[in-house]
Amino acid sequence: MHLVLGLLIFSFCVTSAFIVPFIDTLYRLRFQRQKQITKDAFGIRTTIFDKFHGHKAGVPVGGGILIILVTSLVYALVYPAIKALGITTTNVYPLVPELVILFFSFWSFGLIGLYDDIKKFFGIKESKFFGLRMRHKLLLQILFAGITGSMMYFWLGINFLHLPFLGQIHLGPLFILYATFVIVAFANAVNITDGLDGLVGGVLLFCLFGLWVLSSSILDTTLSIFISLLIGSLIAFLYFNIFPARIFMGDVGALALGAVLAVMGLLLGKTIALVIIGGIFVAEIASSLIQLLSKRFRNKKVFPAAPLHLTLQQIGWEEPKIVMRAWMTGLILTAIGVWLAML
Repeated sequence: MHLVLGLLIFSFCVTSAFIVPFIDTLYRLRFQRQKQITKDAFGIRTTIFDKFHGHKAGVPVGGGILIILVTSLVYALVYPAIKALGITTTNVYPLVPELVILFFSFWSFGLIGLYDDIKKFFGIKESKFFGLRMRHKLLLQILFAGITGSMMYFWLGINFLHLPFLGQIHLGPLFILYATFVIVAFANAVNITDGLDGLVGGVLLFCLFGLWVLSSSILDTTLSIFISLLIGSLIAFLYFNIFPARIFMGDVGALALGAVLAVMGLLLGKTIALVIIGGIFVAEIASSLIQLLSKRFRNKKVFPAAPLHLTLQQIGWEEPKIVMRAWMTGLILTAIGVWLAML
């Protein structure tokens, strides 16, 4: 515990040291939110979002780049140092395959998001498609998620999920399809939720703390170190992301963190608990999907706006109020999810 807490603090300090110069660099590169270009993960222009958040045009986007770089580079530096110092570590799975799976999902989905962000902010005309076309982005996500699920199945022998009160259910090769769905779903759920200052960062912190508890309970040092570095970096980012935000995470961060959150739940065999721990993200993507299907097949809306946080804004809730209540809800959902995972 002393080790992972120390690494959390170290990651926080490293990110804190670089984040202000990083924000300045994003300004110089003009990697900033533009006016009237907002679309949701389903490719639909969200005019209500523009109505409430048009004043945020010009704020740098791409905080996820710094989180990915700091987490990856610090891990690459500290883990060999831990081994060299003779500090005892324990692993549930073979070290190298587990690290490859974690960082492959982290980087591959981050690159999809980065490309989408770049297309979004540079050289796009109104007559052209917005970022990646949804079907192209979804195909890439399914491809990378399928590769990740295959690695977990063939390299680590994972083919189960844990059901509270019932124990483990073995899926066999179907685990690959199951893992692909979970990874893609959570990546997009986090991306859709990333719409208010501090919303995704705060909810993700509670989710990561919950998974940290679960990884520590099974003595998976490899995963615990990764989560601790991610938490430390995310806290430093969140300091500048809370209302009024000085930097946004962007698709690069939302997709990467959503995907790796799902991968960690799969590695722990606790995806059912993850659905509860990440209940805010589930509610957000469910509201968007329900709205989309209702408009397409019934030609009418179910909610005033989608995702859910836009509905709350539409009915008059202030942005900080929505975020704070989402954090509190995320906290209790994490407690319930961890409790169920340990049954």
